[in-house]
Amino acid sequence: MKVRIAAEASRDEASAIAAAVAEHVGETVEVYVGDSEEPTLVREVLESGEEDAADEGDLGPTEREARLREEVADIERGGPEKYRERLADQGKLFVRDRLTLWFGEDGLDFEDGRFANFDSWHPDSPDVTEADENTRLPADGLVTGAGTFDDRKVHVGANDFTVKAGSVAKRGVEKFIRLQERALKTGRPALYLVDSSGGRIDEQRGFFANREGIGKFYYNHSRISGVVPQICVLYGPCIAGAAYTPVFSDFTVMVRGMSALAIASPRMVEMVTGEDIELQELGGPDVHAKYSGSADLVAEDEQHARDLVADLITYLPDNCEEQPPRTESTRPAHSPSELDGVVPAEPNKGYDMHRVIERVVDADSFFELQSEYGKEILTGFARVDGRVVGVVANQPSHRAGAIFPDSARKAAEFVWKCDAFNVPLLYLCDTPGFMAGSGVEKEGILEAGKKMIYATSEATVPKQCVVVRKAYGAGIYAMSGPAYDPESTIALPSGEIAIMGPEAAINAVYANKLDAIDDPEERAKREAQLREEYREDIDAHRMASEVVIDEIVPPSDLRAELAARFEMYETVEKDRPEKKHGTIL
Repeated sequence: MKVRIAAEASRDEASAIAAAVAEHVGETVEVYVGDSEEPTLVREVLESGEEDAADEGDLGPTEREARLREEVADIERGGPEKYRERLADQGKLFVRDRLTLWFGEDGLDFEDGRFANFDSWHPDSPDVTEADENTRLPADGLVTGAGTFDDRKVHVGANDFTVKAGSVAKRGVEKFIRLQERALKTGRPALYLVDSSGGRIDEQRGFFANREGIGKFYYNHSRISGVVPQICVLYGPCIAGAAYTPVFSDFTVMVRGMSALAIASPRMVEMVTGEDIELQELGGPDVHAKYSGSADLVAEDEQHARDLVADLITYLPDNCEEQPPRTESTRPAHSPSELDGVVPAEPNKGYDMHRVIERVVDADSFFELQSEYGKEILTGFARVDGRVVGVVANQPSHRAGAIFPDSARKAAEFVWKCDAFNVPLLYLCDTPGFMAGSGVEKEGILEAGKKMIYATSEATVPKQCVVVRKAYGAGIYAMSGPAYDPESTIALPSGEIAIMGPEAAINAVYANKLDAIDDPEERAKREAQLREEYREDIDAHRMASEVVIDEIVPPSDLRAELAARFEMYETVEKDRPEKKHGTIL
């Protein structure tokens, strides 16, 4: 039988008509559409039990799939075109282009919630009677899913700034919460590409204070903390509640010229305090890299941000149950034989601890974090013989390496992260101890120092302490000295361990006797004699003789010694008292 139908009929409609007629008349049906002289499709009668399949010419995607792909493409266009055009002026990428930069031409492996809020804005939705470009809310302004980033599977959330400035509302909140919960299930890192103005104020009912509302973000950040690495890259102004995802993340990258992070906007600050301040001055990268410590790294542009995270993730396991990735060993950038010449013989002479590090670790492997914050302590990841270690090192070239409140907090947080993700710790000690004075007391030197000592005490990963030169006062405690359960405390021949340095000690013990000496030359001679006697008492040889430390190591052999010790102790497991948790951090 031949059947001719209207030219406007779709292929799906033609197929349905053919099937119905063939079944009704019991014979093969040829369907002609419009004025076509050739049948568009042929439908044969199916025997009982035979699969309901069209002839070969009917195979392949139908119009229904084509329509779905058009909808997906429309969603991926993002918000109104006028907002997308403004991104170039702001120096940043459209979210889909950003995902291509991070994950390649194919983008994410898959997305979740792409059709979020579809019924409220898309003209094809039966719920929308009138729609225009200004009402677009594709994906509800948040792209979520998973991708393969430099051979690592990661969960991803990325704000679309063209959709109401990347703000989140009910559907976006639901998507972000699911992302977090799935990261907890899979044990894969969570990557947050944040470009959000926060919660959508005009739609706050239904997501702000609800049990499954935006507050759940930070509850989940806390639950995930220490289970999988959470890495945040900040691409725009992040104000109020939105600012907590960056600070809750384990590692935060800000991009110079576009990122900002603040508890309130400049306008709100002026309303509340009367202070007139620009956003970058209030919470730009320099503020959080130098003063608050909220930025671990600062990128110069979007490509640099990706490169930094690509390096960072090579030092981290997927989760707390795994070990950090191991690589091939490479020689240090500078010969270990030069190390002894780097460390000055004079205990108070400054030098750059980076020069020690680069003669101990694998070439180009020191990945420093928070380099502008608390500069008297260096923190960062490195490799020793291909094995990842976390480096905590005093910096004698900055404030003599004395420990201040900001550097103590910086070190405490870094040690805590290393312990969470099974990264062994290497302490390089050269400090006169914690700073004294009314200024640091007001800044909480005791509280900050307590946190550093606590983190060192509670760390269960293998720890090695190297006394490079000075280890005075409670500095030797914070730097994992003998009492803090290190796998070893070793010293270079320049090492000294004491309650305080020679000058302070002599002044404390012999001040009256020295004041009684009238002759200046005689007094200076006696002071020098007392200093030498004191230094002999605190010298590394005396400490080794009394087995306070495990070994004095020739500086040229330090790298090899550390490599052997980290290898020996890599399976160490340390028990801690059974308790709910400590109260210090």
